[in-house]
Amino acid sequence: MALQGIDISNWQKGINLDALAIDFAICKATQGTSYVSPDCDRQMQQAMKRGLLVGVYHYVNGAGVDAEAQHFANSIKGYLGKALIVLDWEQGDNAAWGNTGYLDSLVAKVKTLTGVTPLIYASQSVFPWDIAKKHGCGTWVAQYANNNTTGLQGCPWNEGAYSCDIRQYSSCGRLDGWGGNLDLNKAYMDAAKWQQFAAVGGAAQPAPTPTAPATGVENMDALDLVAGVFRDEYGKGDDRRKALGSRYDEVQEIVNHICSASAETLAQETWAGDYRNGSERKAILAHRYDEVMAIINGNVDSGQTYTVKSGDTLSGIAAKFGTTYQKIAAKNGITNPNIIYPGQRLKI
Repeated sequence: MALQGIDISNWQKGINLDALAIDFAICKATQGTSYVSPDCDRQMQQAMKRGLLVGVYHYVNGAGVDAEAQHFANSIKGYLGKALIVLDWEQGDNAAWGNTGYLDSLVAKVKTLTGVTPLIYASQSVFPWDIAKKHGCGTWVAQYANNNTTGLQGCPWNEGAYSCDIRQYSSCGRLDGWGGNLDLNKAYMDAAKWQQFAAVGGAAQPAPTPTAPATGVENMDALDLVAGVFRDEYGKGDDRRKALGSRYDEVQEIVNHICSASAETLAQETWAGDYRNGSERKAILAHRYDEVMAIINGNVDSGQTYTVKSGDTLSGIAAKFGTTYQKIAAKNGITNPNIIYPGQRLKI
């Protein structure tokens, strides 16, 4: 028995989980000692309402075992017993990277605070198998064959070379109902086993009964429909009106705005987060993408500044401005990129 699903974060803000043909969704909840993913609860509530199996994960940043564990535990209280929980162990933005003793202590602390044994997520090449074995943690292993676009895979590359509970096999997944990339995963278990991983103190809740995915443009995010229009998936004129049905006016208004607004206006809206990031932004802005990004990148080069808000991370700020956290840290004399403060003014 196996399950197919995705893991998501605020990069997939607004994703309609009702529209995806999946068995489970694992949502980013927290990072470090203060960040909470703004879209996590909406994602989780929608997934649970539909009857999907769910999970929540914490991205480790090495800011302190007790503080990280407490932040994660406090933030996911409402999901305990319903969702499996995960500690995401990666190199980026992680001051404790290389110190598996830190992870060892964090796993123990999270178990104490929540009554749940967390899974550990890490890349196959550096997976902390010894820590997982010591604590009885489930294992979620990331290993990709390549970065090619793919749908759900029944038999991912290198399957069977090692044993794990969940395998993340692509970060370039594409599924009907979402216009951007998704992390795709295969879980080597059934729904009952999933619920055992989620159990508090060993008492598993019954597995939910999922509903079929909603289909059609009525359930798609407007920006995904906009990207589809620019890819000519819905035709033109009356053909487009017929294809989009009740969504036509809403979608066409955004399309018209992107086509007619000044590049400066679109750049300001992009700064505000209106058009997502990466490949999704490129699909939404379509033929305006290059000129808008030229303005954005020009502002970066000309010494733009940013005032840190509560919940910001340096990597998140860097992604918003199309740069790297290392460059921002260097420009601002930041020795520990995991520590920034609300109100702090950063040179970009």
